[in-house]
Amino acid sequence: MVAATMAGGGPPKTVLITGVSRGLGRALTLELARRGHTIIGCSRSEDKIQALQDELQLPSDAPPVASSSSSSSSSSSKHLLSAIDVRSDESVKEFAKLVAQAKRVPDIIVNNAGTINKNNKIWEVPGEEFDMVIDTNLKGVANILRHFLPLMIERKKGIIVNMSSGWGRSPAAEVAPYCASKWAIEGLSRSVAKELPPGLAIVALSPGVVNTEMLASCFGSSAALYQSPEAWAPKAATMILNLTEDDNGASLTV
Repeated sequence: MVAATMAGGGPPKTVLITGVSRGLGRALTLELARRGHTIIGCSRSEDKIQALQDELQLPSDAPPVASSSSSSSSSSSKHLLSAIDVRSDESVKEFAKLVAQAKRVPDIIVNNAGTINKNNKIWEVPGEEFDMVIDTNLKGVANILRHFLPLMIERKKGIIVNMSSGWGRSPAAEVAPYCASKWAIEGLSRSVAKELPPGLAIVALSPGVVNTEMLASCFGSSAALYQSPEAWAPKAATMILNLTEDDNGASLTV
């Protein structure tokens, strides 16, 4: 099982992270890049992708690996960032092709992109808001799995981390859509674990309570009492880097 005390040593890895523009995804991206790992990142916001690119000190004049009406990408010899929406199966499909063509098949995938509904009783949550939560938190993960798992299976190795939540294991009022999506992630992860061939593993990982925009939307000002994404990222990075095939099907917490 995962050795949380290890520092995440070993050779550099290629890590795909969704939702890199803010919060946990952004902090984890910067932490792993600082440790020398290669990042494949995606987010819906082109502006925030550009800002992250600058922070990673990628050349601003680096030619894009590929571009289309649904995707814009930037690359250097090390990292690859792309503006895509994981809710779009076609966009994720094109993203996977881009990654394969660039010979950047990930060793680790972190399905981090997520959103939450505004605090509300389920009968007061608008249909479009419910759809946004499910389409991002659940279907977005399925889209990534659909198009990237075959690349990992071909290489006969890979670790998939699906970001879950404490609310994916115990209920809370007024965030029923979010709870539903994260309970689904727990079930999806355990089911896919039974489908994977040797050499691969998938886990559901709860980050714990972290002061992100999503937490603030639920907790208000009291969210500031909890750890920042920057304080969380080193612990999460070490844990993720040390996951092995033996962790397949596990529900873990940072």
